[in-house]
Amino acid sequence: MKSRMHLVACYDVDTTTPEGERRLRKVAKACEAFGTRVQKSVFEVSVTPVDYEKMLKRVLGIISREQDTFRVYFLKAEFADCVKVYGLAHGTDFEAPLIV
Repeated sequence: MKSRMHLVACYDVDTTTPEGERRLRKVAKACEAFGTRVQKSVFEVSVTPVDYEKMLKRVLGIISREQDTFRVYFLKAEFADCVKVYGLAHGTDFEAPLIV
């Protein structure tokens, strides 16, 4: 099994124009393809380095670098060791079997 990267990806897309609203939907779909949404614009992601590059290329091809922001926080420890959730939780167990 290839090594996996655990990260948190989030974005802020300017939605004051119809083009911005379209970018917002596209960025959300791109992130959904690689991770699990935990808040409106925050995703927990566990990917191989190759898939990370695919996600990054896809998102950077969508956003406007003058109007939007895309951030990635790399988690160095195991997810369970570095993420604490309070309140209503929709956490992701990346080690559990994925049922589609």
